[in-house]
Amino acid sequence: MDLELSGKRAFVSGSTQGIGYAIARALLDEGATVVVNGRRDETVQSAVRRLKAENPGAAVSGIAADFGRPAEVARLLERLGEVDILVNNVGIFEVAAFDDIPDDDWQRYFDVNMMSGVRLARNALPRMLSENWGRIIFIGTESAVNVPADMLHYGTTKAAMLALSNGLAKLTRGTEVTVNTILGGPTYSDGVARAVEQISEAQGMPTDDLKAAIIGGNQTSLLQRFIDPSEIANLAVYLASPLSSATNGAALRADGGVLTTTL
Repeated sequence: MDLELSGKRAFVSGSTQGIGYAIARALLDEGATVVVNGRRDETVQSAVRRLKAENPGAAVSGIAADFGRPAEVARLLERLGEVDILVNNVGIFEVAAFDDIPDDDWQRYFDVNMMSGVRLARNALPRMLSENWGRIIFIGTESAVNVPADMLHYGTTKAAMLALSNGLAKLTRGTEVTVNTILGGPTYSDGVARAVEQISEAQGMPTDDLKAAIIGGNQTSLLQRFIDPSEIANLAVYLASPLSSATNGAALRADGGVLTTTL
């Protein structure tokens, strides 16, 4: 299927690995021009080289910026230029007891997980509306709906991001601009893989057995395995396409059936 993305220019935040990288690669495969992003220039340039190796001739570049540092975000926006597709993927997470999360950590989580989307959308949306076409996609999580007690700062900031996406969509009424969120489930991203491998080594348990135990402990998972980043990317690329024009203001699940509500 031709997703009609040739000639479109996309920016994907937090895209040097994991879900963001998979989305960047999928957009390039569909003929889009892509700008990737990470915190450090060396990792950004490494991702650009890998993407070019995987897709010779791909139109890909990168800009480094830490979304926890507003000054770096401002410099990124000065360099970024116009985009047709904005994918707000950047995010941070950790398991932590509520009593152990200081104010500074709460502030960083809001800056990275929520304010990144505010700052990027504020830059991109006016031009999209004036051109009467654009796509803004937030990569969210089932934890925004079912907030985990041991990741309150993560779930709370992702819930705020979900609200932001819904509100922004209301600004697009009557246009060909859409704003949507993907609610991902347990995904075997690079960060999760490193954590699983560390636990596996510490406990002397084979990695595959540990992965099965983690998912087996999730009583509501219908998929019964970790989601691959490419499975999130598949939905993201569809939402980036002109073919998704009737989908706006939505929170679409790619959660492996973890959430138990009907809607």
